[in-house]
Amino acid sequence: MNSYSYDEIEVGRKEGFSVTVTEEALDTFKGITGDINPLHNDADFAVKKGYKGRVGYGMLTAAYLSTLAGVYLPGEKSLIQGVELKFSQPVYVGDVLNIQGEVTEKNDTFKVIKVKVTIKNGDNKKVLKGSMQIGVME
Repeated sequence: MNSYSYDEIEVGRKEGFSVTVTEEALDTFKGITGDINPLHNDADFAVKKGYKGRVGYGMLTAAYLSTLAGVYLPGEKSLIQGVELKFSQPVYVGDVLNIQGEVTEKNDTFKVIKVKVTIKNGDNKKVLKGSMQIGVME
């Protein structure tokens, strides 16, 4: 876990990590949220609708942004204040997601950073893009 102080963070700093989407992750997400939509839970249904198989939850994909902020950028001193995002491609079981963040702005008065975020699949296609506003606690 990183523990960057506000002063250690510079515009342009990048951090990231990778994760594989699993059946277990989708099932756990379903258990937590109660989202039983068959697109996410029934591979045959999803294929009949034109997808390659069971479609990963968009909000599960977005949840990895919490890990990006809380573990990597800035790490343990983070407090997410806002998130804007757009989903651009479906995610499937077995996909390796590459989660990346880059600091684009700093607000010295409030010790807040803005981080551009992207999540790409193993084919290097963006599945999510957006930004986070993150407070950096001292």
